[in-house]
Amino acid sequence: MRLRELHVGCLGGGTGLPSLLGGLKTNPWLQVHAIVTMFDSGGSSGVLRDELGVLPPGDVLKCALALARDEGEARRVLLTRLPTLEHRRLGGHTGGNLLLSMMEQFSGDFQAAVDGLRAVLGCRGFVWPISTESASLCAEYGDGTMTTGEVEVDAGQAEGRFVRRVWLSPAVTIHPAARDALSRADAIIIGPGSFFTSLLPPLLVGGVRDVLADFQGPVVLVANLLTEGQGMADFTAADAVRRIAEAIGRPVDTVLFNSSRPPAEVLARYAGEHKRPLPLGDMPSGVEVVQAPFWHGPIARHQRRRLAYAMWGVLARRLL
Repeated sequence: MRLRELHVGCLGGGTGLPSLLGGLKTNPWLQVHAIVTMFDSGGSSGVLRDELGVLPPGDVLKCALALARDEGEARRVLLTRLPTLEHRRLGGHTGGNLLLSMMEQFSGDFQAAVDGLRAVLGCRGFVWPISTESASLCAEYGDGTMTTGEVEVDAGQAEGRFVRRVWLSPAVTIHPAARDALSRADAIIIGPGSFFTSLLPPLLVGGVRDVLADFQGPVVLVANLLTEGQGMADFTAADAVRRIAEAIGRPVDTVLFNSSRPPAEVLARYAGEHKRPLPLGDMPSGVEVVQAPFWHGPIARHQRRRLAYAMWGVLARRLL
């Protein structure tokens, strides 16, 4: 084996992708590029998008914090929400979302704002928005009804409606920096994260399929720990593999799948939200499955170090 620095493109968003990034950033042989979904319509990000006309900053902020030199201190400062009673217009927003939005308005360029935030935080890696064009996530359910907005799409499937397909309206194109990061990557990692609102949306951006369909390195999916509501009652990791392969125009090579189960009381709590451990399912032929106990603790999060070490093992075997 001859070691060399590997460039990895990590696609997704939400709370899942930062768990991966926070583990990978400590590996000196990896250059991490977070390529982040930009279609959040809920919470602080959604309000800032509607009121200020800026791009939703939340997912980019979380990824930058995960890559920060001092993540704990950065999270303490930039994820604190301003009290509503003292700041009527700004109340409820995190300091980080406001900072990133202010930097975007000042520079007129969202990528420049992200680069400035990376410099302030001393990030060990790069953060690229998948697109800087504004769009909304739309979905058609199995019963033929449709909805618009990330929050609404997620709520519909959580209530029991199966998501037949999702798309972006209007159609948007990949940011040149994100395209370059994907093109130069040695490996592509997708997930973890909410399947329909964090993982699929960046794959629907114009130009992403063109890059990934011809990608020669391994494509790795980090399977989620849980299903995400009644609409995903029969959903499996194999289903995720098939839908992602369809979106990117090529097979997924490897799936990292959780083999552990938390205590019964933890599972009961999530069952009350109609969430259950994601089954493996009937995996397509040729897909490598790497199983390990990634769930560690009372909250459904991949244990960072375990995930990072497992990912390095996969990348080293396939690329070195």
